[in-house]
Amino acid sequence: MKAAVYYGPQDIRCTSVADPVLRADHEMLVKVSATSICGSDLHLYRGALDPIMARGRSQTGHELIGEVLDTGRAVSRFKRGDRVSMGYSVSCGDCYMCRAGQTAHCETTGKAVYGFGVPFGDMNGTHAEALVIPYADQHAVKVPQGICDEAAVTLSCNLPTALIANRLADIQPGESVALIGCGPTGMMCLDLAMAKGAAPLVAFEPLAARRALVQAKGVTVIDNSQEGFKEMALAQTGGRGFDKVIEVVGLPESLQLSLDLVRPGGVVAAVGVFCDSTFNLNLADVFLRNISLHMNGFANVYSYMHEAMRLLERGVLRPEQYFTHRYALDDIDQAFATFHHKAEQAMKVLIRP
Repeated sequence: MKAAVYYGPQDIRCTSVADPVLRADHEMLVKVSATSICGSDLHLYRGALDPIMARGRSQTGHELIGEVLDTGRAVSRFKRGDRVSMGYSVSCGDCYMCRAGQTAHCETTGKAVYGFGVPFGDMNGTHAEALVIPYADQHAVKVPQGICDEAAVTLSCNLPTALIANRLADIQPGESVALIGCGPTGMMCLDLAMAKGAAPLVAFEPLAARRALVQAKGVTVIDNSQEGFKEMALAQTGGRGFDKVIEVVGLPESLQLSLDLVRPGGVVAAVGVFCDSTFNLNLADVFLRNISLHMNGFANVYSYMHEAMRLLERGVLRPEQYFTHRYALDDIDQAFATFHHKAEQAMKVLIRP
């Protein structure tokens, strides 16, 4: 079958690989209807995680909407023809960490993640015609036909992550909120913060096309590449800083900006995926200002998939609006390049085999 394989930095190609087959009773074989590229996949594309990828073998992709082709004997919640998605990380549902809600830290699977290299389970990926889902009953979900493919794809990672960010920030009506990063997950965080009645709500985004999208929602957005942007933002809080800050970028600079913007006693919810091993955290500053800092880039999304599904079914959120480009799997290299360079005002791409 066809699948995307990592060959090196900025070199992910569609190639031929062996057809996936069921090898354990808890596994499920799924035909991929559609998938996408997550912001975390760009770390792979840039080569930041090159040491953990087996060049010419490691598959990519962890977002899915698909159709069940076959199930192992122990799979009881799914049957052939079911429309399904799954959490990006593989969880057994029975170990201590899974029972504690930390599904991304499953002790049985060793923190396995679809399409994310050798240390994360050496798993198959969703950028393929089909894939095997192990422990299917424990981290896959049925998806109603009324949810379009674009919205359904966000169930694997983006939308649950946005829910986690807003839960960690615990936004209350009338609280001031700063959002750093207006990519797909950031925009879903923004939609949730608006629904919570955040005010003032200020977003930070250097790309003009994304700023325009935020402005269309009636939200103040600041270009954080311009001089004096920080002072401009803090002026909206009387200089004291924001009650809550949500970070969805995953860079040391964006985390430092979060700490610069939050008020004493405020909360920073950082859900960006960080690849840097060190950060010069001023402990005295965080301590003396009573800052609560939550890091949750390795998100436990399965625990939030039911809530995410409910939001989609009831039309509370419409993430399909953030899909700007569509590609065939054969053109996965072009899809990655477009998304990486944010060419043609790219926001989120849909990929069909």
